[in-house]
Amino acid sequence: MLALAGQRRDLGDGFVVSRVLPDVKRRTVGPFVFFDYFGPVEFAPGRGIDVRPHPHIGLATVTYLFEGTQMHRDSLGSVQKIAPGDVNWMTAGRFIVHSERTDDEARATGHRLHGIQSWIGLPSKDEEAEPSFQHVGAAHLPRKSENGVDLRVVTGNAYGLVSPVRVFSDIFYVDAKFAAGSSLPLTVEHNERAVFVVEGTLDINDVPAPHGTMVTFEADERVNLSAKAPARAMLLGGAPLDGERHLWWNFVSSSRERMERAKEKWRGQPRGHIAGDDEFIPLPENR
Repeated sequence: MLALAGQRRDLGDGFVVSRVLPDVKRRTVGPFVFFDYFGPVEFAPGRGIDVRPHPHIGLATVTYLFEGTQMHRDSLGSVQKIAPGDVNWMTAGRFIVHSERTDDEARATGHRLHGIQSWIGLPSKDEEAEPSFQHVGAAHLPRKSENGVDLRVVTGNAYGLVSPVRVFSDIFYVDAKFAAGSSLPLTVEHNERAVFVVEGTLDINDVPAPHGTMVTFEADERVNLSAKAPARAMLLGGAPLDGERHLWWNFVSSSRERMERAKEKWRGQPRGHIAGDDEFIPLPENR
């Protein structure tokens, strides 16, 4: 059992992001190669998030919110507002460009934002897949209750439930809400597993794990999760990737040469990928 605290960064306007994966002690959990936890943060009227258009290759992004909304746009023409409990899964594959911004209504009135964006490494055979985008509303995600724990399967399969989100490899990602006095054994059907505490404190094999902590486990380790008071956690993991992955900026690939080609593509044509949004994040030349 290994606990990861995450590295906190203030991006301005009080918007703090905790980068939990990759970590020097644990780079990946199953196919999860990147895990950013943000908020909760209160934005005043007129304020919000503006992640300008930027590219990805070799991965899928998964956005999941607990509070607030965001507007997703991409170079496929997708325009999708995401609300708490929904899933936005974007497959970058060979190349995609997207932006994430606060929608006009939320920006005008002010709002709270709280959620997670994670990156899923694609199997080597799918790294050059056609880019695509999926949105699945909260009402369409499978749910069940076990011993006082409300479970919603975001992606993959766990606890006898299967998410409708199309995935590329063995994965599970579960939103678990614990009532006071509830307990739950962590699924053992996946090779690599972790728990991230979103709210409150979770006892993991009777060891307290506070809000903002990720705990990872050995493949054969038996894990019991319990809560003395209401708590919430994301349960995640799956099969490890089929080989080493290189991460640079927004790119994930098994090939360094492929990363270099992605850099040149973005350096040479950064504008006009998203209709109505000519802004872009330049390639970081000093990295």
